[in-house]
Amino acid sequence: MEEPRQKVKDRILYLLKMQGAQTATALADQLQVSPMAIRQHLQSLRAEGQVIYQQERRPLGRPVKLWQLTGRSGDHFPDSHADLMLDILRSVETVFGEAGLDRLITDRSQRQIQTYQTKIASAFAAEQANQDSWQTRVRAIAHLRTQEGYMAEVLDQPDGSLLLVENHCPICTAAQQCQKLCGAEMEVFQAVLGEGVKLERVEHILRGDRRCAYRIQPA
Repeated sequence: MEEPRQKVKDRILYLLKMQGAQTATALADQLQVSPMAIRQHLQSLRAEGQVIYQQERRPLGRPVKLWQLTGRSGDHFPDSHADLMLDILRSVETVFGEAGLDRLITDRSQRQIQTYQTKIASAFAAEQANQDSWQTRVRAIAHLRTQEGYMAEVLDQPDGSLLLVENHCPICTAAQQCQKLCGAEMEVFQAVLGEGVKLERVEHILRGDRRCAYRIQPA
């Protein structure tokens, strides 16, 4: 039985979100759908303004089309009630000034730290064989962030460091207006991971990258 068109289109958008630019052939292999059908879906998504492509030259053969998401595709993914959050931030700054906004963000960060630490400690207690280390904490953070809509994953790097990747930012609209939110998230990660770990943001959605990524390694 043929898979519904909308479901295939949703899966295409998900793969492009998680993995970045892809050829139609690569998408077809992963979704086990014919390349012709994938190209039809991509053209439909292009007409909707969800995807675009760029041609890339290869050493052999003809140039290939690399498909990627547009900014408009962000509406397809969780946004954590972006308009409401943005309105609240503006109201806080209007009523209480910048100092009040700073206090709000600090309070939010402290509660995030406490929540993450509690949940991670509970997970380690439930899995007694799972040793508490900075690596396991990074993976635990990724799990928690995915639950919050960040579509997070951890990638092992050749030098032994880990890359904590967030393929989606559900608070992007608010962060564009209040970039202190991004700085606060770095502080949250650092507090949960501990002083013995070095944290560096190497990709940033607000800087034009397709995702946010943090390189993490022992200090």
